[in-house]
Parts: sequence; C-alpha cells; structure tokens
Amino acid sequence: MVSGMAQFDVDAMLKRYSERAQAVRDRPLPPVAGEERKKFIDQAEADYIDFALVANASWEIDENHLVLKIPLQAD
Repeated sequence: MVSGMAQFDVDAMLKRYSERAQAVRDRPLPPVAGEERKKFIDQAEADYIDFALVANASWEIDENHLVLKIPLQAD
C-alpha cells in the first residue's frame, strides 16, 4: 500500500489489470464483419497485451515515485 495517495493499493491495481486482461480475452466477438472485425480483433489483442504486461509487473517506490518493473522476457 502506498501512503499519501488516499491509501492507494498497488497490488489491488495490478489485480484489476489482470482481471481486465482476462475480460478482454473472454470478450465475445460482436457481430461485425470485414474490416471492422479485423479492427476489433486488433484492438482486443493490443488491450490484452497492455493489461497483461501491467498485471505482471513488480513494483517499488523510488524517490517518491511508483516504479513498475515489467518483465520483457519469460523466466
């Protein structure tokens, strides 16, 4: 928990990003076709990557800044 930011809970934030990534992955494809379908799929893939990266971050406080460390390679 980070003090000073109305009891900001970094771990809870990262959990929400994990839930958002899963929601994007589970989101049904709307009844669209052609180019709109491709745009929807491309956006869903980008959203999933963004949310998953943040969800898997570790964090620390450095000089009064929240620092998210996002692994760029699988262990």
